[in-house]
Amino acid sequence: MSFLKKLFGGKKSTDSYAFKLQRARELHGQAVKYVTEHRNGNEDVVGRGGGICLKGDELIVDSSGDRLFVTDVAELDASYLMSGDGVVIKGKNKLEGGKPRTITVHFVYYRK
Repeated sequence: MSFLKKLFGGKKSTDSYAFKLQRARELHGQAVKYVTEHRNGNEDVVGRGGGICLKGDELIVDSSGDRLFVTDVAELDASYLMSGDGVVIKGKNKLEGGKPRTITVHFVYYRK
């Protein structure tokens, strides 16, 4: 059965470390337009400009000259927006002592 899964590409586990590392590598070097966070029923802008970086085993989001979010790749949950213009990132923020945080990062659009 495993041969057929490899041949026809069975469903990939989004909980596996390999999948999370692949997603973090896709996000590495992405330019950030702005970052939002859902607070008290509002979508607040928490940063403008910046970038996403994968350093060692950590995913780092910098915006507005500050480090907003740092999480281990093993705890990362990143989902692209349907438009493809951004990503929702969930994880335990090391900057806040491991408090769970969800941010939405909107990418800078570069015409290719």
